[in-house]
Amino acid sequence: MIQPPASFLPVLILLLLALFVGAAILVLSGIILPRFLKPHNPREGKLTPYECGVPLLQDGARHRYSVKFYLVAMLFILFDVEVAFLLPWAVQYKTHLASFWGMLLFVATLLIGYVYAWGKGALDWER
Repeated sequence: MIQPPASFLPVLILLLLALFVGAAILVLSGIILPRFLKPHNPREGKLTPYECGVPLLQDGARHRYSVKFYLVAMLFILFDVEVAFLLPWAVQYKTHLASFWGMLLFVATLLIGYVYAWGKGALDWER
């Protein structure tokens, strides 16, 4: 059964209203309102670039990072992958009970790696 176009009139009105409100918000927030509402007092501290609240280094990109940063990042990726493997298995656990022992071996291997990294001090920030 084909519906008459008049039954879609409320949907068209809602679509046009949403487009108008979106365009109005973009125009007001980008052009009109900042000129009247925000104070304009630039200082040297406000104009200097920074990243994540940390001032830029004076020597450019030649700053050396500690190996500890990379080690923690690799450990995070390792244990993040564990979660990526555990989630689909947990969803199918009831129907594939035989995979329990394989997953138990997988988790035990990761636990051994975690204990090894902890014992080596890879998770200590102070060292």
